[in-house]
Amino acid sequence: MTPGVLLALAAGTYAMRLAGPLLRGRITVSERTEQLLSVAAVVLLACFVATSAVFESGEPAGWARFGGVALGGVLAWRRAPLVVVVLAAAGATALLRLAGVA
Repeated sequence: MTPGVLLALAAGTYAMRLAGPLLRGRITVSERTEQLLSVAAVVLLACFVATSAVFESGEPAGWARFGGVALGGVLAWRRAPLVVVVLAAAGATALLRLAGVA
């Protein structure tokens, strides 16, 4: 990426983050809209996790990573502490790779 593109991305990101606190008192949204935005954030995060679990550099990441992420997802869904989720997912991925699961 060129420096100009990086600066534009940084400025846009900062502007979006700054817009929330500045506009919060001026703009009112319905409760339904707030719920939809909250759900949209969760869906966006889930999509990021799914693509990160399945692909690495445009190639399939393998079943070991997918298994570790799936275990982490189940533990997070069951409301396990974050440390447990991360360690279990990493451990499961490592054990699967050690067992020869690519």
